[in-house]
Amino acid sequence: MLSAVPAVAQIDGPLSVDPPISAEAPSSSNESAPPAHEPGISSVAVTPNDLPDAPSAAQSHQEDVVSVVERSLHNSGKEQAPCTFIRAFGAIYFDPSKVDQPRPRCSELVYPYERFLSTNIAIPLNWKQKGYLAAHYTTDPASLGTIVGISAISIAANSHTAYGPGLKGFGELAGVSLLQNATAQFFGTFAVPALTHQDPRYYRMPNKPLGKRILYSITRSYVSRSDDGKTIPNYGVFATYPILAEFSNLYVPGIQSDGASTAERIVIGLALDPVNNLVNEFLPDVAKRVHVRIIFVQQIFNNLAVSGSGPM
Repeated sequence: MLSAVPAVAQIDGPLSVDPPISAEAPSSSNESAPPAHEPGISSVAVTPNDLPDAPSAAQSHQEDVVSVVERSLHNSGKEQAPCTFIRAFGAIYFDPSKVDQPRPRCSELVYPYERFLSTNIAIPLNWKQKGYLAAHYTTDPASLGTIVGISAISIAANSHTAYGPGLKGFGELAGVSLLQNATAQFFGTFAVPALTHQDPRYYRMPNKPLGKRILYSITRSYVSRSDDGKTIPNYGVFATYPILAEFSNLYVPGIQSDGASTAERIVIGLALDPVNNLVNEFLPDVAKRVHVRIIFVQQIFNNLAVSGSGPM
């Protein structure tokens, strides 16, 4: 339902906001004990950190710890199969409660953590993996279904848009929305984060008070984290909305392409972007409390809870 807000604005020209969903970081308090670690790595001290972007011992030594984790996974035979661009397409499902089992291919895109000693370590993405993540966000069935559904509802509710009525209008609106989404993911998830060494993923903090989670979600649109865990400006968001607004001036029908209208769309996009993070933060909580006996429907909720999308 939150996705309908930017969808309505899209008919008049502002940026479309992709329906976001998120990867959940499990807390160390509710998980089973980690598997036995490899000989020779027990001397590495790691402090558990439930606030992903807060300064901590785990972050200050993250590069060393990550290298130890990757070495340990390789030696233990639990190293996950390499992800590829094609395999990143579509849905990627990973159950965070099964962290000690072999991980599905490409699951590192939607679930960034590896278990190490008594804490979870976020494994950075390289530039190729950020491209894979952009491809996943663009083609995820939840994103595609939302775009198609909202386009149909928008044309049915108002047939006098610049796209026209009926199937023709629906097809044009859905096509423009898909193109805007692909452009936003290319720049916001891949190009800009790869150049600025930004981690484009959203990290939840499910064990904090409600007010702090809301404030955290809102600020994550403007403050992000680098690949090594440091707090940095959210370059992906700040750069993507102006780029997308300029591209929209070239092909989106019915919008004003003058400077004032373009600036207005950029401001609206930046103002609405926290909606992505709020859904990322709280959708998994909603999914846990929905008791659905139909397995297929529950799998949809699970997929929404461990995936993610948006201009970030």
